[in-house]
Amino acid sequence: MEEKVSLKDSLLALGQQLGKAIMMPISILPVAGLLLGISAALSSGAVIKAYSVLDNSVLQGLFKLMNAVGNGVFAALPLIFSVGIAAGLARGEKGAAGLSAVVGYFVLLTGTGAFLSIFNMGAPAGADIRLYGQAVQFGIKTLNMNVFGGVLAGIVTGVVHNKYYKTKLPDVLAFFGGSRFVPIINTIIFMIISLAMVFIWPAIASIISYFGVLTQGLGIVGAFIYGLILRGFYIIGLHHVFYLPFWTTAAGGTLEVGGKIIEGWQSIFLAQLADPNTAHYFSNIALYNSGRYFHMLFTMPAICLAMYTAIPKGPKRKAAFGFLFSIGLTSFLTGVTEPISFALLFASPLLFIAEAISFAISFVIAALAKVTIGSTFSAGLVEFLLFGVFQGNSKTNYIWIIILGVPIFVVNYFFFKFLIEKLNAKTPGREDDEEQEKSLKTKYTSGQAKDIIVALGGMENITDLDNCATRLRVTVKKLDVINQELLKQTGAHNVVVRGKNLQVIYGPTVNLIRTEIDEYISTL
Repeated sequence: MEEKVSLKDSLLALGQQLGKAIMMPISILPVAGLLLGISAALSSGAVIKAYSVLDNSVLQGLFKLMNAVGNGVFAALPLIFSVGIAAGLARGEKGAAGLSAVVGYFVLLTGTGAFLSIFNMGAPAGADIRLYGQAVQFGIKTLNMNVFGGVLAGIVTGVVHNKYYKTKLPDVLAFFGGSRFVPIINTIIFMIISLAMVFIWPAIASIISYFGVLTQGLGIVGAFIYGLILRGFYIIGLHHVFYLPFWTTAAGGTLEVGGKIIEGWQSIFLAQLADPNTAHYFSNIALYNSGRYFHMLFTMPAICLAMYTAIPKGPKRKAAFGFLFSIGLTSFLTGVTEPISFALLFASPLLFIAEAISFAISFVIAALAKVTIGSTFSAGLVEFLLFGVFQGNSKTNYIWIIILGVPIFVVNYFFFKFLIEKLNAKTPGREDDEEQEKSLKTKYTSGQAKDIIVALGGMENITDLDNCATRLRVTVKKLDVINQELLKQTGAHNVVVRGKNLQVIYGPTVNLIRTEIDEYISTL
């Protein structure tokens, strides 16, 4: 008998699937950010004057190319999101799902544009179309839905694709069956959606804009709430779903950059990177992002040091050093913190709650110091240098990260050491001998793909297997056959279970693990 799945678990599963799918288009942002960041940092007049070696037509031509390519990726984000989300949600025939998303997205653009004309709702000739909530996207005059339109196209296409990609038609129409049927039905569906959006989008846009004004008006209180919710969602893998509206819609703020109205702090940041006239980065970045640098560069390494010194002197402390040092260094360099967060959660939920509060406080400090360092993926040293130091203190106030980071490190070190010892928490190195031996085996060994499949109950128990930046995301038929201990023996830091959806936390090596799993499955 199959277990009943509650509405709560179903919604969590949907959210996790969407979070997984969103990671695919988000993964392109570091590339665009890198190109824009380097070109912006090395082509400004002040930098060229200070470093004459950069006053070279070949180098400056290369930087212009990097700027153009990065800006091009940024301009195509709505389309990238539509394709990436559809492919991420598709259970099979992912390439066909991506193509169907392109069709759906352009039908949405052209359909809304056509209906605006039919109902005489377009901006009058010569008027600023931005004042009417309209824009020109890919040469099409349409509603200004920006990335939201791409996300909508991706989600709808993913649902339509999964429902119809195995459709069988009569023999005479068999050529149009299967995955070829999806773009056909998608065209019809998005014609209907485009009609609906002409009437409902203005209201949606107003609500999003009001939400942005409301959260911005809360100031440091809003920054604290945002940070606390973001960290809470992080542990269940729904943080991508939470922060996306702040990244790409008016919820994260609105600003005119280079003569264009840009929505969402992340979109604004990328636009400002590409704009040579940028004097200071968008103020909302201080509310919704910069605090992450305090946390990844200082708080998390401090917690690792606290966990280390809380271990009684002896062989256990020596054995735990390599693991704690590596996860602290990973956080510092790349901003990946899952191993630390799950070590705290596994030892005591109170430790994770304390970490989440510390994370939220970091957002408050960054807002008060008006630090405006953007990011594209993480908030480690690499992005701190690229988007903070290399952009200049006048644009970012990056110096406050260094000035305030040291006392933040000290305070968190003593606070978390006190908590660990007071709670007698079994953080790495403080467990029983057998538990410690298991917990410190964190590296995946090539060839363990088979063990992972076995631990998940075999291929017959797996209905979907994918990954994001640090986690395997798996949907299974039966939970009682899952062997979590075996998963941890393959290097998993922890396993999060929601309904029949599992997140197996491996860290940034998960892409390699997923590749080996796919190779193993192909041999079955």
